[in-house]
Amino acid sequence: MPIVVRIDVQLAKHKMSVGEFAERVGLTPANIAVLKNGRAKAVRFSTLDAMCRVLECQPGDLLEWVDEPPEPPTVQE
Repeated sequence: MPIVVRIDVQLAKHKMSVGEFAERVGLTPANIAVLKNGRAKAVRFSTLDAMCRVLECQPGDLLEWVDEPPEPPTVQE
């Protein structure tokens, strides 16, 4: 997926544990893990707002779009 989640970087900058972050944002540590591991399909703006408030950062500090090369066309016989 071309969206990369950079929560780890911000947590390290703030020397904050996942447990503390989860509590302050209002999510479970399991849901934070889903976000951190890139398995989330969507993020609510209210959740993104809470994460940015806790980490005192911008959404672009947490999410990054990375271009993926297009898949080669398949050959049909």
